Amino acid sequence: MKLAVFQMSAQGGNHAGRTDRIKAAMREAANHGASLLIAPELALSGYGRREGFAGLAEPADGAWAAELGQASREIGISLIAGFPETWGDTRHISAMVIDATRDEPPVIYRKGCLYGDYEKAHFQSPGPSTVIAELDGLRVGVLICYDIEFPENARRLARAGAELIAVPTALPLGAPGTFIAEHVIRTRAYENQVFVAYANHADSDEAFTFQGCSSIAAPDGAVLAAAPQTGDALLYAEIEPESYEASRKENPYIDDAVEVGLLR
Repeated sequence: MKLAVFQMSAQGGNHAGRTDRIKAAMREAANHGASLLIAPELALSGYGRREGFAGLAEPADGAWAAELGQASREIGISLIAGFPETWGDTRHISAMVIDATRDEPPVIYRKGCLYGDYEKAHFQSPGPSTVIAELDGLRVGVLICYDIEFPENARRLARAGAELIAVPTALPLGAPGTFIAEHVIRTRAYENQVFVAYANHADSDEAFTFQGCSSIAAPDGAVLAAAPQTGDALLYAEIEPESYEASRKENPYIDDAVEVGLLR
């Protein structure tokens, strides 16, 4: 699979036209041969919406899903994108997984680990969950932002057979953000022998400034593609799990952890 990661600039605040920007990125990525595009956390609404989320959140079968599902099938590229979701009486930070080859409702992942007072004031957590979708023959697990900073979440997906972990994120600018972008993402890929694709916002909206520095990391810890700290960017990488068989044999962390009783 050829993968595309879309880093979205938040410059100018939470202006309209986010779905149009994502569809334009889908077209550009498809023209470059990509079969999957990953967009950031809350990409469809913007992250710094505060109380506005109450009027923006949509169900999994809402207008956003319908519009992007149609675009995915027409353009011929699958999509993972973050959005604020209403689910029954609760509201969640969610990601929709749209398969370009199927005219079906999206698979939904809901963020398990909410970060800070801001997210907890506007959203609820359903707790940890394991969501894996097969896209273009690849098993793709999904986490959102803070989720990937807990090694247990990535390990759970790897043990369930994920080959790529897609991470829509809204990582803020600062020393912790730099460390996460430069070190934690590569570490999660290496310790689980999977690919990790990290799709961030960049620049500032009306409430936050973001780290940028989106990336795609390989099972051996190599960075296959990386974005700058600012501006829109499209990253590409060939995701070929079979090319990293030697790395898995050299670093069989999961098998050895089971063997000695660290994992059951």
